[in-house]
Amino acid sequence: MNSVSPSAAQYIGGVMQDELVDRGRQQQQPMERQGSFGLRLPQTADTSREAAGEPDEMDKFKAKLMSAWNNVKYGWTVKSKTSFNKMSPVTVLGHSYLLNSEDEVERFRLAFVSRIWLTYRREFPQLEGSTWTTDCGWGCMLRSGQMLLAQGLLVHLMPRDWVWPDAQQLTDVDFEVFRPRSPARAGGVPIPSFGSPRGSSTPEKSLPSSQAPRCSQKKRVYESTKDRQEHTHHRLVTWFGDQPPAPFGVHQLVEIGKGSGKKAGDWYGPSVVAHILRKAVDKTTVVTNLAIYVAQDCTVYKEDVVRLCDRSLSQTPSDPSSQEWKSVIILVPVRLGGEALNPSYIECVKNILKLDCCIGIIGGKPKHSLYFIGFQDEQLLYLDPHYCQPVVDISQVNFSLESFHCSSPKKMPFNRMDPSCTIGFYAKNKKDFESLCSAVSVALSSSKEKYPIFTFVEGHSQDYGLEGHSSNHSGPSAHILPPGRLGRSNNRRSSEEFVFL
Repeated sequence: MNSVSPSAAQYIGGVMQDELVDRGRQQQQPMERQGSFGLRLPQTADTSREAAGEPDEMDKFKAKLMSAWNNVKYGWTVKSKTSFNKMSPVTVLGHSYLLNSEDEVERFRLAFVSRIWLTYRREFPQLEGSTWTTDCGWGCMLRSGQMLLAQGLLVHLMPRDWVWPDAQQLTDVDFEVFRPRSPARAGGVPIPSFGSPRGSSTPEKSLPSSQAPRCSQKKRVYESTKDRQEHTHHRLVTWFGDQPPAPFGVHQLVEIGKGSGKKAGDWYGPSVVAHILRKAVDKTTVVTNLAIYVAQDCTVYKEDVVRLCDRSLSQTPSDPSSQEWKSVIILVPVRLGGEALNPSYIECVKNILKLDCCIGIIGGKPKHSLYFIGFQDEQLLYLDPHYCQPVVDISQVNFSLESFHCSSPKKMPFNRMDPSCTIGFYAKNKKDFESLCSAVSVALSSSKEKYPIFTFVEGHSQDYGLEGHSSNHSGPSAHILPPGRLGRSNNRRSSEEFVFL
C-alpha cells in the first residue's frame, strides 16, 4: 500500500474504487442502499439501548469493522494526472484563467490551492452516542458541506482577492494544447515552472535613500495585514476541527443532524446538509453578522431573506456596534434531472459557476460526494473529501495548514454529475444581495429547459401557502408546494434530498 503526504494526495479512480467496494461487499454482511450518496449497514433493533442512546455490542463491532475497512480503502491512492487545455479558460468561483502563460498558471495555482480542503479524518474523539472515531466511508457529504461553508466564511472574513501565501505547488497536472483529430500529439507538455520558489534569494534592487523610509513603512503595513489575515485563516480552520467544541466540526454537525433523524454512520443528502449548516451558523457565536438562508422548493423568497438579514425589522434590539444588514449565505437545494443530469442544465451550471457571488456546489456523482468549484470545457473542477488523513490537533499554536489545502486539481465530465445538489451564494450587504438576484436570474435564463433550475420570487413564503415554514424556522416543515408548481415538482417527491427539515 502506498502512503502519500497530504500535499500529494490523489484520489482512487472510479474503476478501482468500484472493485474495492465489490470485494468488500463479498466479505461483509449484506448492505442496503440509502439515498444517492452511499450504502449503510442493516440496522438491528434494540429498543432499550436505542432509548438510552447507547450502541450495542453488534453496533460496536460493525463500527469497528467499517472503520478499519474505510481507513484502508481511503488511506491510499492511485496516482493519475489531470490534463488542462492551455487554449481554453478555466473558471474557478467567478474568475477565469487562460493557462497559456506562467503568470496565469500562477494565478490559477493560488486560486485553487487557497480553497479550504476538508477530508475524511481518523482517530478523532469518539462521536457521542456511537463508537465512531472516523467519518471514513459515510461523512463525505458533511465534508463537502464544510468546504462550501468554509468558502463562504473566507469571502465573509477575508478580502476577495485573498490567497494563501504559502500555497503548495501544483502536483500531477499536465497543461496540454488539444488538437482534435491530430495524431501527432501523444502526451502533455511538461508543467511550466511557477516563478521563483518560496524563500527565493534573488537580490532586491536598492532604492534611493529618500524613498527608503516610505517603502519601509509600506512593508510594515503589508506584513501586519498579512499576519492578521494568516491569523484569521488559522482561526477559520479551527472552527472545522475534529474536536467536539469546534462549531462546524463533524462532532457538532452530527449532533445537529440527530434532530433530523440522522446519526453517526448515516449518509446525508445535499439538502439535509444545507439545513444542518444553517442551524450550525445560527447556534454559534464565533461568526458575527452572518446568516444562512435555505431556499424552499427551488424558490428563493426575497422578502424572507430581507426579514432574515435586515436588523431594523428584528423584534429584538440589535447590538449598536453591529451593522444594519447581515451578510447572507444562500443555499439552494435543486435537482437537475431525474435519474441522471439533464444536459439542458449544463450551460446554466457553467454560468452560475462564472458568477463572483457563487461559493460552489455540493453534490458529486452517485454515491460519491464532491465539492464543485469550477469547470473547463465540458468538465467540472472539484475538491474531493475521499482521502483519509490523521486528525490534526487544532489546539496547538501554529498547527500545520498543509493538510487543509489541496494541490492536486481534479476534473470529471458534467454528464457524470449526480442531479441532486445544493448551490451556494454569498452576499455581503443589501446591495450585493440585489446584484446577486439580478446576476443569478440572468444565469438561470440560459437554460434550454422550460423551467429554470430555481427562481427568485418577490414576497414571503407564506404568501405562497408556506406559512410557518421559513428557512429560518427551526422546527420540521412539511413539503407544501406553492400554487401552480405541482406539475413541475412531481418527479422530485420521491427524492430524499427534498424533505425539508
